[in-house]
Amino acid sequence: MASEPKTRPTDASVPEFLDAAQPARRVEEGHRLDAIMREETGEQPVLWGSSMVGYGSYRYVSPSDPKRQADWPKVGFSPRKGALTLYGLKDLPEGAALLPELGGYTEGAGCVSVKRLDAVDEAVLRGLVRVAAARDDEA
Repeated sequence: MASEPKTRPTDASVPEFLDAAQPARRVEEGHRLDAIMREETGEQPVLWGSSMVGYGSYRYVSPSDPKRQADWPKVGFSPRKGALTLYGLKDLPEGAALLPELGGYTEGAGCVSVKRLDAVDEAVLRGLVRVAAARDDEA
């Protein structure tokens, strides 16, 4: 890989990061989502870059260029002002199949966004997190 990715694991405090989220509702939602992801993955959270909380990691290999590789969280989220952005939930076929049952969400290129955590089905969210956490090293 020509250059290292900007988003890498840090030693920053995840609780402090979540406590600083805006608006105030994101603080509560961020801590709730952290608890769900800890429970379902069995992993401790790590702050990746300046804004992504990740659980576990795997070696990502680009399908279009196998020389492009990087460590990446198996599953994670960012408590952004406009929405909670969730990563890893739709990357695998099992997750993509389960995603329509989640509830209110929108999709981005590599993420799923929800405006409110209470607007999604928590059981489905937990299932999506389990699917992502179970991914093989090079998926």
